[in-house]
Amino acid sequence: MTHIENRKIQPPNCYHCGLPCKENDILFDNKHFCCRGCQTVYEILSENDLCQYYQLNASPGQSPTESKNVPRRFEYLEDENVQNQLLSFNNGKVARVTFNIPGMHCSSCIWLLEHLYQLNEGITESRVNFLRKELSLVFNPLKTTLRQIVELLTSLGYEPHISLEDLQKKSQKATDRSLYIKLGVAGFAFGNVMLLSFPEYFSVKDTLDFQFRQFFGILNILLSLPVLLYSASEFLSSAFKGLKYKTVNIDVPISLGIITLFGRSIYEILAGHGSGYMDSFVGLVFLLLLGKLFQKKTYETLSFDRDYKSYFPVAITRREGSTQK
Repeated sequence: MTHIENRKIQPPNCYHCGLPCKENDILFDNKHFCCRGCQTVYEILSENDLCQYYQLNASPGQSPTESKNVPRRFEYLEDENVQNQLLSFNNGKVARVTFNIPGMHCSSCIWLLEHLYQLNEGITESRVNFLRKELSLVFNPLKTTLRQIVELLTSLGYEPHISLEDLQKKSQKATDRSLYIKLGVAGFAFGNVMLLSFPEYFSVKDTLDFQFRQFFGILNILLSLPVLLYSASEFLSSAFKGLKYKTVNIDVPISLGIITLFGRSIYEILAGHGSGYMDSFVGLVFLLLLGKLFQKKTYETLSFDRDYKSYFPVAITRREGSTQK
């Protein structure tokens, strides 16, 4: 007795993305494709001699998202305000931008994204941070535009994730830079005030003339003033706002200690009753800022990769009758 096993013929996999092809698959250049999008990507890579992309991994690509409104999807990138917020640098001839690419998943993706200059002559440099799934691009705004670059990435199946969160990264970087500057000012003052206070530490102040002690004290005041007015400004302003709304926050006792140390030191130095506590004052502010920096870095490490702002779109299309805006 002969048993005939009827096996269902498995459909071929797409040469580009590896997904099973449907019954109406596309045959091009003796290769099967599941959709026109995958075929278009293959044609683009083949025309620009970038087919090594397929040699690094089997079926490394992703099927491009098909949308009827693709020509108008990225119109908002032509807005100058949006461009200024997305670009990290732009002098008219050279511009730099960083995109988050969720579709990046293998070495072939890295290879292709780092060879974008062969697909767009306006792109001069492209670098990939695979762990963060980020693509950094340097391009010439006179030869290409931000919209054209995003449309190219989308056509290749690597659509960037652009959200409200990306537009606010500049302000976050500016805040980080301000914290580093405040920490540097406090650290500089801390070291120099301690240096000028060595006679007090070694109990040799009695051997110094009163004029020298007064001179060193005034120098300590001058070094401590930027710490009070700039480095400690965030603590003081936060305490003032809290008291203004009849709320005692953590910065109120901190500010009280800062003002007490500085005021007491001013009185002792100018009245000639002692050397004050300027070293303790600048040291307190320096250590507070250092702790704030470590706290910020810890929160950044433990925080989610995306917050609620990442779900807000940068622009929307509003339909009024037969027109769209």
